[in-house]
Amino acid sequence: MAIRSWLPLALLALPSAAAHAAATCTGSALREHPPAVNFRVDNDLFGGRHQDQGYTNGALLTLVSPNLRDYTDDPCLPAPARWLNRRLERLHPGRFEQQNMIVSIGQGLFTPTDRSRADLIEDDRPYAAALLANFGYNARTGNQLRTTQLALGVVGPAAQGKQVQDAVHRLLHDEKFKGWQHQLHNEPVFRLLHERMWRRPARTPAGWSWDAIGHGGAALGNLTTHGNAGGELRAGWKLPDDFGSSPMRPAGENTAPTRGGRLPGWSGHLFLTADARWVLRDITLDGNTFRRSHRVDKRHVVGDLGYGVALIHGRWKFALARYHRSREFEGQRERPVFGSFTLSRTL
Repeated sequence: MAIRSWLPLALLALPSAAAHAAATCTGSALREHPPAVNFRVDNDLFGGRHQDQGYTNGALLTLVSPNLRDYTDDPCLPAPARWLNRRLERLHPGRFEQQNMIVSIGQGLFTPTDRSRADLIEDDRPYAAALLANFGYNARTGNQLRTTQLALGVVGPAAQGKQVQDAVHRLLHDEKFKGWQHQLHNEPVFRLLHERMWRRPARTPAGWSWDAIGHGGAALGNLTTHGNAGGELRAGWKLPDDFGSSPMRPAGENTAPTRGGRLPGWSGHLFLTADARWVLRDITLDGNTFRRSHRVDKRHVVGDLGYGVALIHGRWKFALARYHRSREFEGQRERPVFGSFTLSRTL
C-alpha cells in the first residue's frame, strides 16, 4: 500500500487507540495520567519574515498512554500495542514507580533558502522529507525520568514531502519550491534515542511557582547520531507535575508520567529551554548513507534556544513556542528560526 494511502489510516488509528484506552482503563491510572492525544505543528514561517528555509515544516500526532502496570499485559494498552511491546522488550526500562508509552507518526520537511531555483544549489542544504513512526517508553521515579524512543521510517520521495508542501503553498496562494527533483533518495531510516531528565519541583504547585528541569542523552542511527544536554526553566500558575513544556523535547508536552493529575481551573506558565548537541550524523545534511546525493559540510556542535507559553484548562492544553538554532552547516546564510504550536486533549 502506498504511503499516501496508509498515512491517513494511521492518523485515524491513533485517536481510536486513545479512545480504547479511556474505555478499558479504570482507577488511579486514569486519575493520575489519563490517555491523551497531542497534535503539533512546526513551521519556520512562525519564526518571522524570510524564514521559509531549513527545517521548514513538521507535523506530529502523538498518542500518550495512561500510567501502566507494565508494557506487555496492561489492559490500558490495546492488543496491537501489547503485541508490539513484546517484540521491543529490550527497549523497556526496569521497574520504576511510574511508566507509560507513547506512539506517534509525523513528517518533517527541509529545504534550501532560494525557492525559485530549479537547479542543484550546491552550497545550501539538500531538499529532504522524512516520514517517521515513533515508539517511546517513559519511566519515572520521584523527580527523575528515563525515556527510550525508537523511530522508524523513510527519507526521500516516499515521504511525500513535495506533495505536502505543494498542497500547503497552493492553499496559501504561495510560490512553490522548484527544486524538489534534487531531494534525497529513498532510504529506510531509524534512530534509537535515550534521554534522562531531572526536575527540581515547584515548592507551591497550586500557586505561583517555578521549576527547573535538566536533561542529557544520546541518539544512534542513520537518521541522526548525536549526544546532547540542556535544561528548561518554567514559571507560572499551577505548574504541571511533568518534565517540560517544550514540544521539541522527547518527553515534553505532558507525555511523561505525572502524579495527581491536572489541577482544576485555569493554569499557565512561561518556559525557556536550551539544548546543545554534538552531531556525528544528520541525514538531512550528510545526504544518503549508501548512495550519492546532495550533501553539505555540517557543523558538529549545534545549539537551540527556545521560549514559549503554555495554557491548560480542563482536558485541554495549548503550547506556543519559538526556537532559535545556531548554524547547522558551513556557509549557511541565516540562523534558523521557527515556531511550534501544540494542542493536547486528555480523554
